[in-house]
Amino acid sequence: MKAKKVRIEGKVHDVGYRLFLLSEAERLFIEKFDARNVLVNGEQHLVVLIEGAEEKINRFVTFAESNYPPEASIESVEVEDYGEAVRSVDSFRQSFMVFQLTKIAQAGVGMLTKQDAMLTKQDETIEVIKAESSKMLTKQDETIEVIKEESEKTRGVLKEKIEEDVEWIKEEIIGIKATLSKVKEKVGVA
Repeated sequence: MKAKKVRIEGKVHDVGYRLFLLSEAERLFIEKFDARNVLVNGEQHLVVLIEGAEEKINRFVTFAESNYPPEASIESVEVEDYGEAVRSVDSFRQSFMVFQLTKIAQAGVGMLTKQDAMLTKQDETIEVIKAESSKMLTKQDETIEVIKEESEKTRGVLKEKIEEDVEWIKEEIIGIKATLSKVKEKVGVA
């Protein structure tokens, strides 16, 4: 049995790198595997420990040196012998799944918190819209009342003017009839 430590530096966190390498370890039937995201002087590193048959370990190292997830960006890959115990692939898989489920749960809680904040903001906005709509409707009602009052005034003025004009026309017609009667008398038309 041979054990190696593979340290990968670059953009290696939150890109699915550990699962990517776990899949390759399982494909090669490597018995022992561990992978951890770590920060070294503020830089992202992925530290992978593997133990198994020498041929399988060499194939894994070759894979790790030339393959990586699409979102990852690799600056360096360093490989060295490792002399301590490495946990089983099954143990790593179980703890990895628990860790990932914890991240999912935390993200879900965060989303619910954001959703609650959004719903609160939405409720506040609805209240503002209701208040503004109420003000607008009140203003609209006031405007309609002013229009009604002005319409009544205008109607009254128009009615009075029309009545005056009708009276004037009547008087003019009476005057025209009187003049016409005089003309008929002078001309002798009956």
